[in-house]
Amino acid sequence: MSVRVKVCGITRYEDAKAAVQLGVDAIGFVFWSKSARYIEPEMAGQIAAQIPPFICTVGVYVDPDLGWVEKTIKAAKLNLLQFHGDESPEFCNQFSHPYIKAIRVKQDTDLLQYAERYKTAKGLLLDTYAADMPGGTGHAFDWRLIPQHLPLPLILSGGLDSSNVSMAIKQTRPWAVDVSSGVEAAKGIKDEKKIFAFMQGVKQS
Repeated sequence: MSVRVKVCGITRYEDAKAAVQLGVDAIGFVFWSKSARYIEPEMAGQIAAQIPPFICTVGVYVDPDLGWVEKTIKAAKLNLLQFHGDESPEFCNQFSHPYIKAIRVKQDTDLLQYAERYKTAKGLLLDTYAADMPGGTGHAFDWRLIPQHLPLPLILSGGLDSSNVSMAIKQTRPWAVDVSSGVEAAKGIKDEKKIFAFMQGVKQS
């Protein structure tokens, strides 16, 4: 079964278009204002309106309030929600959209416990832990920390690029991979050649 691919941190239509044409399954919009890849909901909506069918649009949040999530769902025409903060399962569950929960992995992270706590999630997105960053570190974590039988679909993130994605997939067997900085020319600006190389790495896995 082919591994799905999400390109996150989209801020421009031309980047979304290139990603879709190169075969990605999902694009992510960051709605956390402190991120260098933040996008206004209305701009995300303009991009989403031009995306062809069967491509998932994902809203990314860090400890948002309820009103902000509801506003962005409507403005950006989202299909899926991705929570990167300390949101409770109860918070994540209260919207009309499915969600995935991001977990920042370090040596003592109990991923099976997280999988049980967020069992209503569509999947767990595993990212690299950094004390001052909720995501987008550009660094990989030790994939050996992932349990062999995680009960939720695994979305692998953190420091992925064309040089390591094939190895990452072979080692972890994820449902999907999520990339942002690994396909960028600058923060928030994607590089079509890097997306192409990344997709080739996925196919070669």
